Amino acid sequence: MTRPSAALRTPSALVPSVPAGDYFGTGLLGTRVGSERRRGRGTLSNASGRYEPIARIAFDDGWQSLEELPPFATTVSVDSTRKIITRNESPDISFDRSINPYRGCEHGCVYCFARPTHAYLGLSPGLDFEAKLFVKPEAPALLEKELSAPGYQPRTIAIGTNTDPYQPIERKYQVMRGILEVLERAGHPVGIVTKSALILRDMDILARMAERNLAKVAISVTTLDPKLARTMEPRAATPGRRLEALRQLSAAGIPTSVMVAPVIPAINDMDIERILDAAALAGVQSAGYVLLRLPLEVRDLFVEWLKANYPDRASHVMKLIRDMRGGKDYDSEWGKRMTGAGPYAWMLGRRFETACAKLGLNTNRASLTTEHFVSPRPRAEQLSLFG
Repeated sequence: MTRPSAALRTPSALVPSVPAGDYFGTGLLGTRVGSERRRGRGTLSNASGRYEPIARIAFDDGWQSLEELPPFATTVSVDSTRKIITRNESPDISFDRSINPYRGCEHGCVYCFARPTHAYLGLSPGLDFEAKLFVKPEAPALLEKELSAPGYQPRTIAIGTNTDPYQPIERKYQVMRGILEVLERAGHPVGIVTKSALILRDMDILARMAERNLAKVAISVTTLDPKLARTMEPRAATPGRRLEALRQLSAAGIPTSVMVAPVIPAINDMDIERILDAAALAGVQSAGYVLLRLPLEVRDLFVEWLKANYPDRASHVMKLIRDMRGGKDYDSEWGKRMTGAGPYAWMLGRRFETACAKLGLNTNRASLTTEHFVSPRPRAEQLSLFG
């Protein structure tokens, strides 16, 4: 796959160049993209990725040239990956393998910790991440091949841990449904995380898999305030639609969980108990939470968004974040990166645990099985003489 040039993102006549190292990391992302060009998007900027040799900064040359630039339209390119199952050895997460059907995510969540991965493609973790998307159409075939490999040992595959598998373009490409069809035939367990009501499209497959303890679903609900949700995650399903999806999935016998993620101090942490109340009413069995994470470019993008939308409390929010991250904007240490540390982080954890105990959540967690797994060998493959 060809790496797009940073120079192609904005006409060169309008952009002075500076060394990228002099620009990124200072909290200055350059001239913001005009509101009309980024309508419906989460971030305000489109700074070059950290691996680019220069950063291009748009400015008005006096001829109103910036006003003539087209809006950020969603484009989709093919990602010709050769493998689809990603392995990890992180000690603080519950899975060792995952699948990401897409790169980038049109939901546009300003806080998304996956944004920095777009820099590997020569693109911006800002607006490019939510507008320049990549689909993996061969994912179902690759998955079948990898599950059929000699010696493959099944364990739960996590989907949605990086970018959302049910983002809007899934309606057209249906990669996720193809993946589920392969997993169902193979009797392979799967755990899904999403913030999209589109998952209801695949409820038929998920219900059949759940009958054999092969599937569970977690839906992220960040807030019950639709205005805040639209500001933070502009193209994701509304909070009400996510709760309705949880209700329908639960009613269909599919083990469900609500993820209060991310928890942002002084922005949405006051919603923790309300979200858990609503999710319990929808029939969820368990719940989890994750503290806001600000790795690499996400920090500057989030701070820029925060100052633009909540200027009265931006400094206070960042102070609370640093109090929970050992004085830093982010601490990636295993065991701390999800929950933070310090008095405020401790209080959030106790509030969450108390609310869950009151509602009877997390008393019986869904346990998936690998006992139904059968290698999905292609039909044309010669059978082994010894079984």
